[in-house]
Amino acid sequence: MTQNQLRLGVNIDHVATVRNARGGAYPDPIRAAKLAEEAGADGITAHLREDRRHITDADIDGLMEALTVPLNFEMAATEEMQKIALRHKPHAVCIVPEKREERTTEGGLEVAREENRLAHYIAPLRDAGCRVSIFIAADKKQIEAAHRIGAEVIELHTGAYCDFHAEGSFAERDRELEALREMSAYAHSLGLEVHAGHGLTYDTVQPVAAFPEVKELNIGHFLIGEAVFRGLTPAVQEMRRLMDEARG
Repeated sequence: MTQNQLRLGVNIDHVATVRNARGGAYPDPIRAAKLAEEAGADGITAHLREDRRHITDADIDGLMEALTVPLNFEMAATEEMQKIALRHKPHAVCIVPEKREERTTEGGLEVAREENRLAHYIAPLRDAGCRVSIFIAADKKQIEAAHRIGAEVIELHTGAYCDFHAEGSFAERDRELEALREMSAYAHSLGLEVHAGHGLTYDTVQPVAAFPEVKELNIGHFLIGEAVFRGLTPAVQEMRRLMDEARG
C-alpha cells in the first residue's frame, strides 16, 4: 500500500443479521470477513451491540482467531464492552453511540458533553495497545473534545451526506460534503487520524475518498447488499477500484 492509498474497512455486521434471521449458522460472518480480506479489504469492522442483534461474542472470538488484517471493534462506551475489548485487545476500538431502539447507528457520539467520562473510559483501552477511534459528526466542537480526551483517530459520520444524495437534496448534500471536507482538514491539523463511514455507496464514495486527510473508509451495509447481486468479492473489488480512482 502506498502512503496516499486509502484503507478500506469492510463491516460484516449484516452478514450476521441475515444469519440471525433464521437462527442458524449461515451465512457465516467470519467467512465473509475472510472473503473481504482476500478481495482487498485492509481491515474488518464488527459492531458488538448490547442486544447482540447481529454480531455475537462468538463472532468476535472467531474474527480475532481468523483474521490477518486488523479488526476494528465498534462498541458503545459501556463497562461490558470495555471488558470484552480489554480481553481481546483488537487493533482498533471505535466508540459509537448506541440506542436499543435504533435500526442503525444514528449520528455521532456526543463527546463534548461527556468529555470527562469518555477520557477515563478510553484510557485503559489505549494502555492495552488498542487504537481508539471516536465516531462523530463533522462538528468542530466534537473534534476538539475527541482530541482532548486522547483519542488517536476520529471517524466522521457520512450518513447525512449519503441520505441527502439518496433524497435528491443536492444543495444540502453539497453543504454536508463541504463540512466533511473542512472538518477532515481541521482534525488532521490537530494531529488526529481521520476516517469516515456510514451509508457510503458506489455513487457517494468518491467525493469523500478524494479528501487527502482521510486515511480509511469503513463500509458495510451497502457492500453486503450488493453482494446479493454480484457476490462479495467483486462488490469489495469495485469499491476498492472506485476509492483508488478517486485518490489517484
